[in-house]
Amino acid sequence: MRARALATFLLSVAAFGAAAAGADTPLDQYLDGLRTLRTEFSQVVIDGKGEEVQKADGKLTIVRPGKFRWELTPAGNPSAQLMVADGKNLWFYDRDLEQVSVKPATVLTATPASLLSGAGDVRRLFTVSLAGRRDGLDWVKVVPKTGDADFREAQLAFTRGELKRMVLKDKLGQTVRLEFLTSSRNVPVPDTEVQFSPPVGADLIGTPVS
Repeated sequence: MRARALATFLLSVAAFGAAAAGADTPLDQYLDGLRTLRTEFSQVVIDGKGEEVQKADGKLTIVRPGKFRWELTPAGNPSAQLMVADGKNLWFYDRDLEQVSVKPATVLTATPASLLSGAGDVRRLFTVSLAGRRDGLDWVKVVPKTGDADFREAQLAFTRGELKRMVLKDKLGQTVRLEFLTSSRNVPVPDTEVQFSPPVGADLIGTPVS
């Protein structure tokens, strides 16, 4: 359950990663001119029965196009999970298991994660529409156009041009709710933050692209 929730989060949060020409939604306005982003968030995962199954805090750093660093620390577990896209590979490091998994970055192409890095064509992969105003926030809905996506829909909420919340519903009936606490746009990000080398002694699953 934990690994599924972590992967679902990564693929979902990417829904705010790329703008599309010819549209004018809070999402497009937010993404206009976005080059880097640092944000901290809280996350709650709710299962199909409406029960809370996970709370976590996280940090996300984006360098467009194609790179990001994502860390999630579940409540009660000081060992943060780490995922890094370096432009060629997608790395996932489970500190508890001392295990690293790596896949080519091309696996992100048909997923919301491709939008996080700005590498995907949002209008080709997703239907993006206004979702009204509630709780004092302006909402945008993102729905995959293909059946192989890991989520059914994501809704993103904005206020005064800032992303504040996101609600993701996946195919298994899980709901991931995110509250963005702090964000900084277009700030310097060292290259080392979006690079990854497996720690000495960690098991490596997969072969990185050189």
